[in-house]
Amino acid sequence: MTSTGNTSKGGGAQTDQHQSSDDDKPSAAQKRHKDFVAYPIIREPVATGIPYQLVEWNTSLDGLAMLFLTLVCAFTRLYRIGLRSNVTWDESHFVKFSGFYLNRTFYHDVHPPLAKMLIALADVLAGHNGTFNPDTTKTYPDYYSYRFMRCFTALFGIGLAPLAYLTCLQLNMRRKACMLAGLFVILDNALCVMSRFVLLDEPLLFFTAASLCSISGFQNMRHRAFSPAWWRWLLLTGVSLGLVSSCKWVGFLTVAMVGLYTIEELLNLFADFAPTSAMLRHFSARAVSLVAIPLLIYMTCFKAHFIVLNRSGPGDATMPPAFQARLQGSKLSNQPFTVMYGSVLDLRSMYPGSGLLHSHAHKYPSGSQQQQITCYNHQDKNNDWVIMRRLGEEFNYTTDPLLPVRDGDIVRLMHKQTSSMLHSHRAFTAPLTTVDYEVTAYGKSSWNDTNNDWKIAIHKEESSSAAKDELHTITTQFRLRHVATGCWLSAAAVKLPSWGFRQNEVTCSRDQSSKSDASLWAVERHVNSRVPAVDMRSLVKTSFVQDFVRLNIEMARSNNALIPDRDKHNHLESPPWSWPFLVYPMRMLGSWNKGDIKYYEIGNPLLWWASTLACLLFPLQLVYYYARKSRGIANVWAPREEQHFWNAGKLLWGGWALHYMPFFLMGRVTYIHHYLPALYFALLLLAFEVDHFGRRMLGGRLQVVLVLVLGAAATLVFCWFAPLTFGYTGSMDDLKHRQWLPTWNIYKDKHSM
Repeated sequence: MTSTGNTSKGGGAQTDQHQSSDDDKPSAAQKRHKDFVAYPIIREPVATGIPYQLVEWNTSLDGLAMLFLTLVCAFTRLYRIGLRSNVTWDESHFVKFSGFYLNRTFYHDVHPPLAKMLIALADVLAGHNGTFNPDTTKTYPDYYSYRFMRCFTALFGIGLAPLAYLTCLQLNMRRKACMLAGLFVILDNALCVMSRFVLLDEPLLFFTAASLCSISGFQNMRHRAFSPAWWRWLLLTGVSLGLVSSCKWVGFLTVAMVGLYTIEELLNLFADFAPTSAMLRHFSARAVSLVAIPLLIYMTCFKAHFIVLNRSGPGDATMPPAFQARLQGSKLSNQPFTVMYGSVLDLRSMYPGSGLLHSHAHKYPSGSQQQQITCYNHQDKNNDWVIMRRLGEEFNYTTDPLLPVRDGDIVRLMHKQTSSMLHSHRAFTAPLTTVDYEVTAYGKSSWNDTNNDWKIAIHKEESSSAAKDELHTITTQFRLRHVATGCWLSAAAVKLPSWGFRQNEVTCSRDQSSKSDASLWAVERHVNSRVPAVDMRSLVKTSFVQDFVRLNIEMARSNNALIPDRDKHNHLESPPWSWPFLVYPMRMLGSWNKGDIKYYEIGNPLLWWASTLACLLFPLQLVYYYARKSRGIANVWAPREEQHFWNAGKLLWGGWALHYMPFFLMGRVTYIHHYLPALYFALLLLAFEVDHFGRRMLGGRLQVVLVLVLGAAATLVFCWFAPLTFGYTGSMDDLKHRQWLPTWNIYKDKHSM
């Protein structure tokens, strides 16, 4: 660890990171150094009282403190960790995803792959073979080492406590406050219980904490630009950002925090009249370390994800046909290539999230009230369409010579299950996208109806060996233009209401210049017994960048689709406003009867409410200090104390705000565990405020008493709720005295009161 400073004999602050001349100006030698960049330093008269001192790293003392915190944290995270042998809460998802990695089958999820791959690594280390499926049983079998799996993820939770200590030391808090911050992290019941199961939250929290620690260390090196220590902390920050964003997209909030800090730092350089060459060097160093490296790590995780998951699986349908065909065991990898009239086709919209052209024997409730046409993202017989020539040009599709479908051909598409024709008309607009025409399944193949005619318009042929004017399976992207109206068959992933079974709307776009992906289609599946099948893997190709972008788009769409159902009661969901006040804790299992091993995600109320108060008062505290300074009231700051107060406060309060406030803008379903990254910042801010006011208002002994009282109180409250953290088997009626708020559902449904 690099020292954060050295205390002079006189008690003043004098470090190799801060200029120590009497007038706070750089020396002539420093000015001549090409790497030196002067930062604005707050100049103020020296306050009375004990001078503000910087804390210096002490290897033996701080090492022992961090070891102590690690051991205590390990006890709270590992104690009775294997008590419940049932699959608990979201373990059902992530254990299943781990099995997909072991079996190398492709799946789809809303989160980036890193944390799930770490869980899969634990599966490998435990010697599992991927045969356990939590969907078929809720009890772990004897051959499945679920204790090892839980201990593996608990390691990330154990690492939070020493990281909290180290971060606070980097933020120049005294050791009493650093120890208090570590204890706050250990003694929060919600952080503890979430670390005891196979979940993604602990890797996310660990890398969030690592990012904060790294940027705090980098902040201490800002006056030693381009030194080895400066580079070390900058690169560690970039690596941490790449790892945290690869666990969950919430990690991008940590990226935003570091990004805002970096912008402020560069603006300070500019305001300090740094030379252009120095500005370029600083900008380039940050661009590489804080942008390129995190992006490289993020993309590398997806590259590993694609390499491992090379077999067909339940997530195939979220990716384009060309990607699916390359997967081992895919039904798309061996099928006829050149599309012939009379073939049965499944047509996929190339617009992300739309799906396969679909119809079913249900009518539109308004408009023409003809048979619905939708897009559906799963394999279904109702996705099958027979491609036919227009009326008067048809022939015997089973005995006559084969005829390929070509660019510019006018075709008809018959829904195989209902024998209805793909149809559009001017008479009615689409049910949701009213600027477009309605698309229906209507009429029979024998009817003379030009509204059933569609013109093939080939957009792109991706196979270099195929004829460019013929329609081919997977490799040809094309559009269908309605002959009678000139509109384009389109699907833009617009969800229909319940009468459309929440499937996606299909319209006929009246935009004559329509060139969007919404009107692009490809033949995903091709059935024709007269056409020989070929190995599609030799004909299709996609690039990693294309697959990476497409999968992230699909992840975003799936994430946005996780909206709360206001018509359905859910005991688990909670709104963001309630989190800091601990209004709605969460039961972590559905069965809540006597004899069941029950876990309750409830934070330590003392720490949650105290940290929330600290977060709410901090902006008012800034306003108060600024008002005193502006009005010329007697200065209360020791030398450099004001700058250090801002340096620590902006990271801790800013981190809390950035990890909490954005949830108010999200339409997706939210749970109390979404607050845990923000809580980590809030707990450290609480320790910072205790340290700040202790320095200003209390003597040395009283500061120790304050820390001991807070630590003891937090310990007592943690132990009071520990039965709900470590697993409780008795009747919840025996814990009525632990229900401090009427909204808590420890022993009664919170919605039944």
